[in-house]
Amino acid sequence: IQLVESGGGLVQAGDSLRLSCAASGRTFSIFLMGWWRQGPGKEREFVSSIRWSESLTFYADYVKGRFSISKDNAKNTVYLQMNTLEPEDTAVYYCGAIDIYNTEEWTYWGQGTQVTVSS
Repeated sequence: IQLVESGGGLVQAGDSLRLSCAASGRTFSIFLMGWWRQGPGKEREFVSSIRWSESLTFYADYVKGRFSISKDNAKNTVYLQMNTLEPEDTAVYYCGAIDIYNTEEWTYWGQGTQVTVSS
């Protein structure tokens, strides 16, 4: 499974941004897709995920109410709508995927897209 993110950029605090992640390859084996992020000097942290067949969603507490994850199965694409962005949201956002053969590990990763929020 190959993942390609897009949609990052430089925005001001309070603005919105939508990230996209397009999957290709063995997309039939996708179990779950989601987003992680890594801020400057920080470890990579979980943001949100969505089950591919059930549309069940999960969010980190610090993005609940501000971020929304969705997907388009026909396009093999997952989206992250980010509203009311804060400078603390500045990070490289990575798209990840878990396949049905190993549901315990985030096996697949995109190259990341930079999101910078200025105050």
